[in-house]
Amino acid sequence: MLAVSVTPPKVSILPPSSTEISSKSTATLLCVASEGFPSDWSLSWKVDGSSSRSQDSSAGLLQKDGLYSWSSSLTLSEQQWMKSVSVSCEATRSGQPAVTQQLTRDQCSQ
Repeated sequence: MLAVSVTPPKVSILPPSSTEISSKSTATLLCVASEGFPSDWSLSWKVDGSSSRSQDSSAGLLQKDGLYSWSSSLTLSEQQWMKSVSVSCEATRSGQPAVTQQLTRDQCSQ
């Protein structure tokens, strides 16, 4: 049996838009994990270190070069976003070290 070569994805978080916060009183963050293999990595969110459920997650989508990408969104109320210090997104796969990206609210322009 051939051993599967595992490629950890690159994880990034896109912050909420100030327009969304001011017009809808919500803050939606998007986590994008790309260039990973195989397709069974999963994404999870933490707000200030506590687990939070994502609203929308995609299954692994095949990209060029046989690698996969995933995305997950998290919507917080404006109050939750303003009270939070940091939000992190973690890509995990059994038997592999997790890949985590963190975004602190003060990194975002208000």
